[in-house]
Amino acid sequence: MYKKISLYISLSLFSQFSLADWINDSAKNVEAHTIKFRQHIHQHPELGNMEFKTAALVQKELKSYGIEVKTGFAKTGVIGILKGEKSGPVMALRADMDALPIEEKTGLPFASKTKAMYQGKETYVMHGCGHDAHTAMLLGAAKVLAANKDKISGTVIFVFQPAEEGGADIDNFTQGDQIGSRKMITDGALNNPTPEVIFGMHVMAGIPSGNIFYKDGAILNSADHLRIQVNGKQVHGSMPWLGRDPIYASSQIINNMQSLLSRRADLTQGMGVISIGSIQGGTAGNVIPAQVNMVGTIRSNNEAIRQNILKDLPKMVEYNALANDITAKVEIAPYAPVTTNDKTLTQMMQPTLATVAGDSKLHVLEHNASASEDFAYYGKLMPSLFVFIGATPNNQDMEKAAPNHNPQFIVDDGTLKTGIELHTRFIINYPKVAEQVQTAWTKKFLKKEVNSLQ
Repeated sequence: MYKKISLYISLSLFSQFSLADWINDSAKNVEAHTIKFRQHIHQHPELGNMEFKTAALVQKELKSYGIEVKTGFAKTGVIGILKGEKSGPVMALRADMDALPIEEKTGLPFASKTKAMYQGKETYVMHGCGHDAHTAMLLGAAKVLAANKDKISGTVIFVFQPAEEGGADIDNFTQGDQIGSRKMITDGALNNPTPEVIFGMHVMAGIPSGNIFYKDGAILNSADHLRIQVNGKQVHGSMPWLGRDPIYASSQIINNMQSLLSRRADLTQGMGVISIGSIQGGTAGNVIPAQVNMVGTIRSNNEAIRQNILKDLPKMVEYNALANDITAKVEIAPYAPVTTNDKTLTQMMQPTLATVAGDSKLHVLEHNASASEDFAYYGKLMPSLFVFIGATPNNQDMEKAAPNHNPQFIVDDGTLKTGIELHTRFIINYPKVAEQVQTAWTKKFLKKEVNSLQ
């Protein structure tokens, strides 16, 4: 059914979405400059909330293209504004700028040797997720669009966002709303002018360059951070009846949390996972400790399942604690909701994706990816589309390619042109379908409002 709809849309919109060879030619013309810029950023990475030099370079580039620049958002965020010569909608393109606390082991001639402070400790820094490529691709598209603003119907907002991976200088658990897309939004980065649509993309290892993967609806999981402190009574290991064992209670808590999914979630609507990644408690084998601390993560691809877990988990932990005559403190910190592609926008822009990748390299994802992205917060405000583009050279074994967040992760520079062209075509083609997308979005919003009143 989906293929039939896509084919119908492709045929019906083909006359509107011309191949526009000038876009392809322009992307080729700026490719070398974009590669050079990306390699420079890669060699000089900066952690979240600390992207001062990267932001300065972005500002310098945008101004050199004749694009208006605004700052003062989320500490290091940068907004570029380009007004086309034709009337039309306000559209946003987003890239993230931050790197990761990883020591690079790629052996590239422009590999990072940078060190910086992360959470109070010195660490190596690496662009291990491709944000250097995202920044460079968006700058390449900005250069193309600025040189062709006579062809733009509307206004383009270039969103260069910090700290998608978290901040290096804050407690990301308690201050998560002070970084990334949430802080960009609350600081007014998308005000004056306010976009009606936003597009984003992410490079992925293990996918050949030139390939694009997409789907409507959920494309990335939600993510919420979890901390549990279990407080018992310390005692000698030979006399557990004189104390209250937080380790035994913690094991029950971990097991019982899984029932929130296996017995409480409607798994016909989606999935969820609760994982404890760190347990700290005790100092000796013959001492039952007074306290156990656990840290974990909660993920789902369905907002209703997510919300039910967030509501029920603290209660379940509380009752487990009572059953063991101990106390427990639960803290949940949201990182990102489900990243959801607007259905109408996705279908309307499918011909654009096909133009860039070609039918043989355009793929519909059967399932959403399990990772998370704070791009999701933009999608709460307006129709959004987030896609994946391949970043591994075609001559490599895709199964052996180092994944994102790995010390040997590599982005093929050949993928940059794909990103430049895709960003550019989003802006040129969206105005032709804007009315349909906004009408569908309004109907969906009104339906939610009606349902909330019932």
